[in-house]
Formats: sequence, C-alpha cells, structure tokens
Amino acid sequence: MMKSRSILMIGPFPEPTTGVSLANKVVCDILKEQSNTKVGVINTSYSRFDEAIGKFSFHKLFFNLSFYPKAYKILSYKTIYITPGQTFFGVVKYTAFILLSALLRKEIIIHVHGNHLGNEYKTLTGIKKKIFHYLLSKTTKGIVLSASLKGNMTPFIPENKVYVLPNFAEDYLLKTATKKSFEKLQIIYLSNLMEEKGIFDLLDALALLEANHIPYEAKIAGAIDYTQKEEIEKRFSRLTNATYVGIVKGNEKNSLLHWGTIFVLPTYYKMEGQPISILEAMATGNVILTTKHAGIPDVIQDKIHGQFFEKRNPQDLYKSLTYYAENREELSKISQSNTIYFTKNFTRLQFKKRLLDII
Repeated sequence: MMKSRSILMIGPFPEPTTGVSLANKVVCDILKEQSNTKVGVINTSYSRFDEAIGKFSFHKLFFNLSFYPKAYKILSYKTIYITPGQTFFGVVKYTAFILLSALLRKEIIIHVHGNHLGNEYKTLTGIKKKIFHYLLSKTTKGIVLSASLKGNMTPFIPENKVYVLPNFAEDYLLKTATKKSFEKLQIIYLSNLMEEKGIFDLLDALALLEANHIPYEAKIAGAIDYTQKEEIEKRFSRLTNATYVGIVKGNEKNSLLHWGTIFVLPTYYKMEGQPISILEAMATGNVILTTKHAGIPDVIQDKIHGQFFEKRNPQDLYKSLTYYAENREELSKISQSNTIYFTKNFTRLQFKKRLLDII
C-alpha cells in the first residue's frame, strides 16, 4: 500500500506566467494526479510585472502581508513546498510560512529556480545575513535546476540534502509535426521583454541584419517591462522584418515555436536558472543562440545545440546569426538533433519521475 502524502505548495502560480509560476503549476498538476497525495496551494504571485525584482516597495510589502492569514493551511499538511525569491526580500517574505512549518516540525522543501540565491547570501552582512541563513537553514530538502547550481543551497544545508531537478517542456509541443523552412532565418524570442533578458541586444542585432541586407523574419513574444516600454517600441519602429506578437500560450505558442528555426535568448538576468523557453525551443526543433549564463551551459553545448555568444554584445549575436544564414544545411541538421536530445532528457514524464523520486 502506497504511503499517503500531503503537500502544501507556497509560491507564484500563473498569472502572470513566468518560468517559476509555470513550473509550479505543472508540479501541482503532477501531484494532484497521484491518488495518494493531498495538495494545497497558497499563491504568492505578484500581479505587476517589472524588472525591479527583489527591490523593496510598500506596494509589495502590503501585498505580501495579504497572504499571511493563509498560513493556517500549514496545519493540515505534512510537507511544505516553497519556491521563494532569490533576494533578501524574496526569502524574508516567506518568514511566517518557514517559521511556522519549522515550529510544527513539517518537512520543508525549498525549490530554487535560479542561480542568484548563493550570490545574494555572499553580499549580505550583519543581521540580514544571519536572518537569511537562519530561514534557509530550516530547509529539509533543497531542489536546484542543475548540478552547477547546488552552491545556492549548500551554505544552508548539507550537499546530500540538495537534489537536482532539471526543467521540462510540455509534451504537446512534440505532437505537431511541421516541416520547417530554412530559406531564410526565422528567428523567435520567447521571454519577458526586459533589459536583463537581452531584448535590446536582440533588437540591435536584428538592425545589423537589416543594415547588411541579410534576409530574416523575427517574431518576438512575451510581456513587456512597462518601465522600458517606450524604448522597446522605439527600437521596434526601426525594424522592417521584426514583429511583436504579444503574450502567447497554448496553440499560439506552439505555432510560433514550430514556425521558428532559431531561438535567441541573450540573457544575463541575475535570477536566471534553466529557462523553460530554451527547452520548449529545442522540443520544436529550433537552433539555440544564447549566453553562457546560470544553468544554461548544463543543458546546451556550444556548436552542438547552437551557439553561445557574449553577453551584452549585439555584434557577437549578429555574427552567430550570419553564420547560420550562410550555413543553412547545419541549421537543418541541428534542428532535427535538438528535438531528439529534448525527447531523451526533458519531457514532462522524465520531470515527473524525478520530482516524485525526490519528494
């Protein structure tokens, strides 16, 4: 007879859709599929999207305090699964949940979706450092996205308590078989449009393609950081062959990914972990152009799955794009092998098995 489980998930869920909120939704769905598991949720999703993540504001303070009354739910569950932020305030806002769970001797699972938590701890001093360490040391099990990211949890718990759970992409992306066209570069960007995700670097690289008369078409999707909306729109206005398609989901996202041949993510986002969008792009046969950042090199190999280019360097991205414009047969070859690589490593079924093994 299978042992019964009860798990309370505390963290962001869609909307808005981010890598963390999407992952939490899938984890929740997987747990609910288990007949022996009772699942509860406290949704901490912050509705305003901007790039100032981890910075204090009174609006965020009052918002975070608003879900504290829901802490009573902890009483009814054996395991508390938390996906905190990676800054001081991103962790501290979960204080009531962590302390109450520890007081009641609950199992506390902390799932870190990035590579900034350890760096944040190093920069803290005095009482803030002690508080940060005290809260995270209450963790029973830590989960990170790849082996190179274990250092985000080892300052707080022993390494043998830190587990690796690679990200995934949804299987429906594999079900639509479409023949891609490699006549010209068909470029996609699927992430939030914000400076640290490299949106300006991409738009500047596209401007270089147009200035040098290299045929391409680009479709750019995601939520726009409202603090940079004016500058983003200004860069778009200078381009002829790039289209902003808004926020895409389901069939729209599926169609976009299958249309593309090159996926570009020029990220240097400090909270980055292992972007789900990269795995989605590989599932649908896109060549990956991205940066050696956070956990990305754990899943992408240079010249095998695409190319790495320098952070904050539109010229270097332009060089990578022109390489594939001149070597379209290689574009086609990598496209096919990326789908195979994804199928062997990053499906929802593989994610489910790893998740349940850890829990």
